[in-house]
Amino acid sequence: MAEPKNPFLDFDVTRLVGEFRLPGLDTEAMMAAQRRNIEAVTRANQLAAEGMQAVMKRQAEILRQTMEEASRMMGDIAQAGGPERQAAKQAEVAKAAFEKAISNMKEIADLMARANQDTFAVINKRVAESMDEVRAQLAKAADGTAKPKA
Repeated sequence: MAEPKNPFLDFDVTRLVGEFRLPGLDTEAMMAAQRRNIEAVTRANQLAAEGMQAVMKRQAEILRQTMEEASRMMGDIAQAGGPERQAAKQAEVAKAAFEKAISNMKEIADLMARANQDTFAVINKRVAESMDEVRAQLAKAADGTAKPKA
């Protein structure tokens, strides 16, 4: 028995829109606007992926540095001398590690914020352009200057 076909996968939107005519509606401009919308979403996704890659790369670097520093600090604690000196060195190491962790978290948060800003800037720009395009199409339709393609 053959698998049932999904009718939505064979659906040609451009043909449907091309056959759908309204006076004053420029279907070519509508399709071009949709292409620009898709390009903007694609670019935004690209920026988001690049941003996440930068964050993950930096996290890996931080982890490597943290492991190296922890190993070095454990050696420093062991060589500190008597128990009192070791306890003082442990407190010093713990404070430094805490401050470094806070600094690293802030850096990662800043990286993520920049990536989000870049991504949303692309979308916001396209939304503004799209609104201008709609406004221009409506003005053409109101003036009667827009001619539907035959």
